[in-house]
Amino acid sequence: MSICFDRLSSTQFEEFSSDLLNSAGFVNVDWRKGTGLASSPADKGRDIVCDRLRVEPDDSQHFERWFVDCKHFKKGIPPRELQNLLAWAEAERPDVALIIASNFLSNPAKEYLDSYRKNNRPPFKIRYWEKPQIVRMLGRKVSLQRKYDLTDTPVRSVKQILTAEEEFFTKVWYGRKASAEHYRAQGTPEDIIKGMLRAKRDAEKRYGKKNLGPWTDFEWGMLSRKPSAIRWVLGDEWDMLDT
Repeated sequence: MSICFDRLSSTQFEEFSSDLLNSAGFVNVDWRKGTGLASSPADKGRDIVCDRLRVEPDDSQHFERWFVDCKHFKKGIPPRELQNLLAWAEAERPDVALIIASNFLSNPAKEYLDSYRKNNRPPFKIRYWEKPQIVRMLGRKVSLQRKYDLTDTPVRSVKQILTAEEEFFTKVWYGRKASAEHYRAQGTPEDIIKGMLRAKRDAEKRYGKKNLGPWTDFEWGMLSRKPSAIRWVLGDEWDMLDT
């Protein structure tokens, strides 16, 4: 998956990081922007404060407090850019200090963190997410990718969507129809039965009889929901299942 953060400003990258944390299950996510202006004010070393539920082996639970500093650099992040977060974490004692980097930490920055851990023995964990980790976290979060214009993954055309809607509509309709004998026993007029049989032959010719069932309960459940999802994309309300 090709992800690019270059189109984002530093403030937009902070907003993206806030949404990423929310999507990853963090709670009480507080983006410390502090203003309606395009830029962010001084944040005293952390752009975001949030909590993460931790479950212990004995099933007890508690929240970890995380301080997050977002770094939107095209080049490797130098050690001096990490100092404010660490200083604030020393003062406030969160459980975790996290750097989210749109690119990578420089090698001197990673060496600085290793030395800091060894020499200072901080009462908090130090973590960093670089671009490869962020890309993995994004995974199938297509809506988040599109919100921030991070990927060029194409959207299917309206024509493709309409074609799929017609196919699944036909398959569900076909699967719901009983035999001609069933309808004759119910007194259905013969011209309606003949029209149904003609439409079923058309469907068999178009999609192949082997592709029109019979379905298992699981397959039928999957199939019958697809028209609703496609119709929602096209503007209908959810659960529009008419066939």
